Amino acid sequence: MLCRGRRTRNLLRSHLIRAVGAGTLALSLAAGAAQLGGTPARAAAPGDSARDVAPHRDSGPRAVRTGEEPEHIQGRRLEVADRAPLPASPDRLRTDYDSPAPRPPRERPSARLAPADGHARAACSPGDFARTGAALVEQITSTTTDCVNSLFGLTGSDAHGAFREEQMVTAADALRSRSASYPGDGSTGMPQLVLFLRAGYYVHWYHEQDVGAYGPELKSALRGGLDAFFGSQHSRDVTDANGETLSEAVTLIDSAEENAHYLGVVRRMLTGYDSSYDDKYWMVNAVNNAYGVLWRGHQMPGFVRAVQRDPRVLATLHTFARDHLGLLNGEHYFLTYNAGRELGRFLQHASLRRTVRPLVKDLLDASDITGDTAALWVGVAEMADAYDRDRCAYYGVCDLKGKLTRAVLTDRKSCSDSITMVAQDMSAQDFRAACDSLEGQDAYFHRVARDSGPVADDRNSSIEVVVFDSSRDYRIYAGALYGIDTDNGGMYLEGDPSAAGNLPRFLAYEAEWLRPDFRIWNLNHEYTHYLDGRFDMYGDFEAGTSTPTVWWIEGFAEYVSYSYRRVRYDAAIDRAGSKTYPLSTLFDTTYQNTDTDRTYRWGYLAVRYMLEEHPGAVDAVLASYRTGAWDTARRYLKEAIGSRYDQDWYTWLDACAAGGCTTG
Repeated sequence: MLCRGRRTRNLLRSHLIRAVGAGTLALSLAAGAAQLGGTPARAAAPGDSARDVAPHRDSGPRAVRTGEEPEHIQGRRLEVADRAPLPASPDRLRTDYDSPAPRPPRERPSARLAPADGHARAACSPGDFARTGAALVEQITSTTTDCVNSLFGLTGSDAHGAFREEQMVTAADALRSRSASYPGDGSTGMPQLVLFLRAGYYVHWYHEQDVGAYGPELKSALRGGLDAFFGSQHSRDVTDANGETLSEAVTLIDSAEENAHYLGVVRRMLTGYDSSYDDKYWMVNAVNNAYGVLWRGHQMPGFVRAVQRDPRVLATLHTFARDHLGLLNGEHYFLTYNAGRELGRFLQHASLRRTVRPLVKDLLDASDITGDTAALWVGVAEMADAYDRDRCAYYGVCDLKGKLTRAVLTDRKSCSDSITMVAQDMSAQDFRAACDSLEGQDAYFHRVARDSGPVADDRNSSIEVVVFDSSRDYRIYAGALYGIDTDNGGMYLEGDPSAAGNLPRFLAYEAEWLRPDFRIWNLNHEYTHYLDGRFDMYGDFEAGTSTPTVWWIEGFAEYVSYSYRRVRYDAAIDRAGSKTYPLSTLFDTTYQNTDTDRTYRWGYLAVRYMLEEHPGAVDAVLASYRTGAWDTARRYLKEAIGSRYDQDWYTWLDACAAGGCTTG
């Protein structure tokens, strides 16, 4: 994830997040398929609903925006307030930076249904949603959720046509009227209707100047719609067919900033859960989305006052965590983890501490820093440390980071003068294999890059590779230890490369799903970023991306990782014959105008072509990158090269697709 500035944005395709000074630079990846500026926003992954909601106006750095490559520097480690509850889906943990194809989205139950009226699915274009009244409702409910998801990216007149207040009131009124006969599945278009309202609030938040103002008429209509839905008989069905709409409706609470008003629904979701939900992903997701309502609620006026007036939600969170300790040893551990964590988050409010303290202490006493209950202990302990540190002895969490490090990261090995590995549990054989891989990559990198040493002012002379025992352990411990989001395939924390004593880190984990084979997930791709930053790119990441350099940053990381390991990059080579992009266009790639294919696969092809066919041109570009002459490099790519290589590039792509691109 790449963070720059004060507003945190959720990363979809890129895995770069940088911070300077007291903060960290992080390279992480979360799967997605969105683009900016009128192109489809990321389809809301079912496990991410709580993360996709439109932030409110005072959210500041806590705001989460999906659907674009992040682009801001984060000048500090992420505070606990900035880190969302864990999602229900673990898919992003298996994101492979060396094969960054998004995992197939979890199928929605509604996708298997034909419209209830027997008509064909409606066409999908922005103008179709400018219809009014019954025609608009028909358009929404007879299209697909994929189509509605594409509306999250609307801007300009398209955004106004689809999401002006009149349209939203119409949709909210339809939610109210249709809830009376809601059948408990998507056959009447309820998932699309709720998702449309979510999209409207999302687009309104980011493009209010396009959409226009929202006022009390919409607020009243939306409450009427949600009241009717949550009051409908079949909204309580414990089925995936209902869970799809229920998940979206719970998230819509937050999208519409009605967090305080629907605390009763949060309690209902948590108290209603039992083991009958466990084989129904969408019902589990609906329960989990309730934590997002609480997380974001702290940012909203009136939320804390509402909890003060009716604090039952605090007892509900405590009871859920206490009653479901058994979940901590299974795939749904995040439900108990999130319950404890969201309870602890209320410690930030002095008016509630007297009530919350004993509940938090009880959860800590019922769990431990390691073992099956560690997720609960760490999640709650981090909140106590962040929001009630003066009472750390009461909770038993004084020197929390040191306590966690001593308990968990017990293995350490120096691979070389420049590489240290710190691990949770690695055998001597596994240490040696990982060290050998990185040390061998050093030599290979320098042969390819043909550098003459570190760039000026770069003091990142060594790197620490932190390896957790599994993706679950990474999720449990890495956030509390290093202040990162852990819904990704690992992170590279660069810090400030010009600062004396700075120590960059790559936070990684063993890919437990590949056992008995041992593999540190994304190790070689991320190590390339470290080497490239030290030997090829002057200054910090913000400077290095002040002109379009993504073709090199990501393409070179892919190229080195694949060619060093002598692995054929099938996903890229298989696309070569399509000749989708001129080379001159790829030189323009940024983290704002790209998608997965263009960033990684076409970046790889562009770098491979340039290294094989025009190594002198690569030397010229890198000479400028290494001195921070970004504009000089840009002029060289756009003027000296321009489109001169495009026809040769197409010929090379044909040869590549025909078998000319062998291993790597």
